Amino acid sequence: MKDIILITGASGLIAHELSKRLEKNYTVRFLTRNKKHDNEFEWNIKAQTMDENALEGVSHIIHLAGANISEKRWTDERKKELISSRIDSAGLILKKLQEQNIKLKSFITASGINYYGTKTTDKIFNENDGPGDDFLSEVVVLWEAAADRFKKLNLAERVVKIRTAVVLSEEDGALKKMLPTIKMGIGSPLGTGKQYMPWIHIKDIVAIYEYAIQNSEMDGAFNAVSPQHTTNENLTKTIAEVIKKPLFMPNVPGFVLKLIFGELADALLEGSRASAGKIQKAGFHFQFPDLKKALEDLLKK
Repeated sequence: MKDIILITGASGLIAHELSKRLEKNYTVRFLTRNKKHDNEFEWNIKAQTMDENALEGVSHIIHLAGANISEKRWTDERKKELISSRIDSAGLILKKLQEQNIKLKSFITASGINYYGTKTTDKIFNENDGPGDDFLSEVVVLWEAAADRFKKLNLAERVVKIRTAVVLSEEDGALKKMLPTIKMGIGSPLGTGKQYMPWIHIKDIVAIYEYAIQNSEMDGAFNAVSPQHTTNENLTKTIAEVIKKPLFMPNVPGFVLKLIFGELADALLEGSRASAGKIQKAGFHFQFPDLKKALEDLLKK
């Protein structure tokens, strides 16, 4: 019998790629708002309801649900939604596990590298460092606390928190947003361009989730970030180099981004490095630790 894995956030980039990888060795199910396939089960986070058949026989849950951080301006209402989509969804799963008296082998949750704060410093953060003091850090702290409850309440043998960097993929995310302007020769670094951009190739983040399922020694928080550090300016220039396009435009001034995005602009204009040491010591090997080679894999097709 294959272990059953339940994935939330079914419409997201990571869930889509991860399911393709896991289906070879596991039975994969999804929690979704609108059921379309036999392996999908409906839930409603706001109403706190779920098709309880979703949890029958489940060994692992991979919790990827959460509203997109960079999709809209951070109004007070949007901030509540960003938090609720992560915390209330985990709470619903926890409640249903209790009701059905189910204990998981593992509860693996997405988390964010923004745990350490939205700031540009010389420090390279590791998992022993404390959280920052801005909104994104607050979101991640609450997110991880919701996950930790599964172990505290003996509903999961272990809880793994994947602090995810910017995921590079040609399908979605930052790279897809940056490409059109760079292809037209008008791509530009943001602000000073000196802010660090922790990043990871889509194939590596998917492999980390699979590794977390397979390795029972993994427990707690892990930075899911490439060991090679880069800045916003270097990322922009490397993309242009890989697709053989010149860059003519000056940097986009920070005040312009703040006018457009409000508080969200800080997430674009600031950023620090994070260490990949812990995940590497756990035995994980990156397929794409080098930025240029990662971009060549994604863009030269």
